[in-house]
Amino acid sequence: MVGIRIAFSTLMQKKFTFIFFFLISDLLYAQEQVQQPINGFLVYTKVINGDTLPFINLREVIVLPPHEFHSKHELQKYAKLVKNIKKVLPYAKIVRTKLLIIQNELEKLPTESLKREYIKKVEKILKNDFQDEITNLTMTQGRILIKLIDRETGNTSYALIKELKGAFNAFLYQSIARLFGENLKDEYDPKGDDKLVEEIVIRIENGEY
Repeated sequence: MVGIRIAFSTLMQKKFTFIFFFLISDLLYAQEQVQQPINGFLVYTKVINGDTLPFINLREVIVLPPHEFHSKHELQKYAKLVKNIKKVLPYAKIVRTKLLIIQNELEKLPTESLKREYIKKVEKILKNDFQDEITNLTMTQGRILIKLIDRETGNTSYALIKELKGAFNAFLYQSIARLFGENLKDEYDPKGDDKLVEEIVIRIENGEY
């Protein structure tokens, strides 16, 4: 029974990280197409009094009071959560920035067969380069990654898998997740169940951690 559970846990871990593999696949694919490096960086511009000026949007900064701990155990638990979030947050950020690009690339392809070829190609590249790193995430880190993908993209992992890989794959992954009491349809709830995660993410983005 233990062996079966370990096997399912390994499979479940791969399903948790699959959505990352697919959503950032365009990053590696695009790198293959780049022939000339660009010196400097791109910014938005805005025309003011006839002049075109650089325009940079600054994100809102939320200032939080110091987090209070009532026991050593609470501090240790919090520190572990911080460590796990810092581990997976960069991946969720990559998903956010690349999702629109991937969707646009797929829209350019005229047939379903070309889209499938594109998906297979970029998945293979990504797995070769990142599989060891991503599949070494713990189950807890995988769950947090799924939540943070929803936070960054506004879509649950189930919705993203269904959109990009079809309803059958979404159903399959959801069925496996439910065996372990997980739900890929769960939404990120920054004011409820995920309030502490949201606090930590804000502190990380503010440079506190």
